[in-house]
Amino acid sequence: MRDLFHAPLARLRALLGPDVAGARQSLVALVLNSSTSLVAGAFLGGITGTFERYPGLLVLVPAAIGMRGNVFGAFGNRLSTAMHAGTFRLSLRRETVLGQNVLGAMILTAGMSGVLAVIAKAAAVGLGVEGSIGLLDMATVSIVGGVLGSVVVLVADLGLAAGAARYGWDLDNVSAPIASVLGDVLTLPALFVATFLLGFTILTPTLGVLLVVAAIALIVLGWITRLTDLRRIVRESVPILLLAGCISTGAGIALEKSFASFVAYPGLLVMVPAHLSSAGALGGILSGRLSTKMLLGYVDPTPTPDREAWSDIQLTMLLGFPIYLFNAVGAWVVSGWIGADTPGLGPMIASSQLAGFVAMAVVVTIAYYGAIASLRVGVDPDTYGVPVVSSTVDFVGAVALIITISLLGIV
Repeated sequence: MRDLFHAPLARLRALLGPDVAGARQSLVALVLNSSTSLVAGAFLGGITGTFERYPGLLVLVPAAIGMRGNVFGAFGNRLSTAMHAGTFRLSLRRETVLGQNVLGAMILTAGMSGVLAVIAKAAAVGLGVEGSIGLLDMATVSIVGGVLGSVVVLVADLGLAAGAARYGWDLDNVSAPIASVLGDVLTLPALFVATFLLGFTILTPTLGVLLVVAAIALIVLGWITRLTDLRRIVRESVPILLLAGCISTGAGIALEKSFASFVAYPGLLVMVPAHLSSAGALGGILSGRLSTKMLLGYVDPTPTPDREAWSDIQLTMLLGFPIYLFNAVGAWVVSGWIGADTPGLGPMIASSQLAGFVAMAVVVTIAYYGAIASLRVGVDPDTYGVPVVSSTVDFVGAVALIITISLLGIV
């Protein structure tokens, strides 16, 4: 029995090499990410009445959650690269790297939340969702919920940056998972709170108009600002966040169309946020590590991953197996606590691992070649890597989970 495990353990030690601490940081962050995502899943199962009352709102949810991770995952990756390059200074003055990144994160949060509302409303209409809420209502929920959720994420990321600067943490290992953690656990409650602004005859449409105007104004100001880093962040981020929002909305469409399938086993719905978030967090880790190493010349942007890049890819895949197992077991336990029916522990583990494997294959491909493409067209891979990966795996992860559940005959 000892020999049976000796070879895999030896391979694991060789793969980790000197980066055991980094792998440990990533695993802890990923477990925390999954744990809070399960809380979000339980919350998702508890507000189904809200989705019934406001048809079409569910389409917004994956994109809204993804936006938080996209904006602040890229935020953390840019700061990590600045630390590795020696240009980071712990100051919020607007001329500093940190100050301009903070401004960029808040401008993008408010501005792109308004854009997401338009995308989600168009998708709801395209789906033929009967009685879907109006565009101004969707914008109110998206922008107010987005800003409410992002304030806490920003404070947490600033704390991580301060800790990284002081204690030598590698933000590439923890920033994306923590952004996903807080994005998951805060976005749904924030959107739910924002729905209390709906239904007022004069207040709701007036507030909606004001919020849309403010969102557009912020994007324009960020686009033309004289602050070089801020202008670059906004100009590079808007197109990719727009694309990411469209792709993530595809995950919302998949959930909206298959929502009835989850009614039989609500426990599967509890697993959805953790499943989507884990893929995004793993992709964020890989994208962040590859981006930093390519920018610093440690990884060559070749068609086939070199030894250093392949080591990061293997490590990311290795981390995925225990995380998807944790998601399935955790969703099963949480479902028992809240009284939600499940198909059983075995089918939940099987569906999580199989759908997770599909998602990870996409993560690896998009993270590696996305970083290369960003470098070759002259844009910052830290800005593009996380949104491309997380939005793509949101859609692929949702579809893979739904198809896997069907293939396994669970519903």
